[in-house]
Amino acid sequence: MPLAGRPFALEPAPRLFGEELGEGPPVVLCHGITATRRYVLHGSRALPRAGHKVVTYDARGHGESDPAPPGEGYGYPELVADLERVVSARLEEGERFLLGGHSMGAHTAVAYALRHPERLAGLAVIGPTYLGEIRESSLAYWDGLAAALESGGTGGFVAYVSENQGIDARWQESVLRFTRERIERQQNPEALARALREVPRSRPFGSMEDLRDLQVPALVVASNDDADPGHPYEAAAAFAEALPQARLVSEGEGESPLAWQGGKLSRALAAFYAEALSSAR
Repeated sequence: MPLAGRPFALEPAPRLFGEELGEGPPVVLCHGITATRRYVLHGSRALPRAGHKVVTYDARGHGESDPAPPGEGYGYPELVADLERVVSARLEEGERFLLGGHSMGAHTAVAYALRHPERLAGLAVIGPTYLGEIRESSLAYWDGLAAALESGGTGGFVAYVSENQGIDARWQESVLRFTRERIERQQNPEALARALREVPRSRPFGSMEDLRDLQVPALVVASNDDADPGHPYEAAAAFAEALPQARLVSEGEGESPLAWQGGKLSRALAAFYAEALSSAR
């Protein structure tokens, strides 16, 4: 029988729209910038079918969720506060869970873990990029992407990615296709453009040294640089080295990034979660 999703909307502002699937030990997943809740597991339902309750939601200003209310923005303090709201609303008080995220969502998850390590049975860090410093060259890229979205809409956004991200020719068609699909799901492009300027200027934590005392089992997912240069392999390797209980995984040679393979990623998360729960017992 097909799994039926359980949509939810959290008040007060900004309203956050999300979905639960399945039953069992809970998993909460956070997506990356310019994505939506669909783009962590890419539509795969393997994780709920493996016996887990999976909670996903659209970040503020992304997908169906509302833009930041007056007086607020899109920095990591706000993103972590939103994650705390989701956890409080959708999980039992004190219930431990697997927390995962991709890119912006990975940084949000790590920032949450540093605040609430006692809540986590495990941490999945997929495609991180922040290594403790904010580079002007990176900010120029994100500012350009925001301007392209504002002036050219979806087409302008996709063209900017094509011209500036340095994607290997073998992967360019796939990357541009799902980039377009992702942007077409955005209901608040003005808010998204603002997020593109603000999120990269925000620090999820101070430095990589902050991670060395985080005693939580962690799975770090790296991608090859030809297909996904925006999420460098060396950044994931640095997280795996800094987190004391981390294991680094990636795709096989010549394969598309593991972060893009929803079913395979789900199975990796399920196996990691089972191991973490067994160790906890």
